[in-house]
Amino acid sequence: MTLKNLLRKPFRYDFWNAALVIIGINLLVYLLTMLDPSLTRLLSLNPLYVTKGGMVWQVFTYQFVHANVSHILFNMLGIFFFGVAVERRVGSSEFILFYLLSGTLSGVLSLMVYLASGVDYVFLMGASGAVFSLLLAYATLYPRSIVYLWGIVPIPAPILVLGYAALEFFNLVTGMNQGVAHSTHLLGLAVAWAYFLVRYGINPAKAWSGR
Repeated sequence: MTLKNLLRKPFRYDFWNAALVIIGINLLVYLLTMLDPSLTRLLSLNPLYVTKGGMVWQVFTYQFVHANVSHILFNMLGIFFFGVAVERRVGSSEFILFYLLSGTLSGVLSLMVYLASGVDYVFLMGASGAVFSLLLAYATLYPRSIVYLWGIVPIPAPILVLGYAALEFFNLVTGMNQGVAHSTHLLGLAVAWAYFLVRYGINPAKAWSGR
């Protein structure tokens, strides 16, 4: 079996609401960090803790930690609205691989960005990187879908992805909304794009244009 065939070997389709399980895990971790705030530093991604303290698990666990109610609320809504639809299309096993790999690679790449830019005392947390990956996956699998922004404004899913990408890039370059991991959001989109190219041989841009 060639490497290409191995990378594209499909899972047997199954569906058991893995997205809801992931939401439940996030809520549980949030509750635990509220009960014991020291867990936030242990599980969030800090460049010094990873490189000097050997806490390599943080590139994975950071995606289950959230700072406050609004932070976890918006991310869980993203998983619910986009993740469930993606899971129904690709199956639960594929969904788990995509979600966890996207979140973890977003963490690894964010760590590399922090190290390259000399930023070491920061605590990256939240499922946003994985959620942005889900948004791109949703737009690629359902390119004709209409998403109602704020429940009011109808926007084609691919346009929503491009709009968020532009907004995140603008905020990153201008330094607006500091304290928000704009680079991680953009990396989440990039990881998902690469996943579809490698895993499915699908270029999201062509899917959006109908080619």
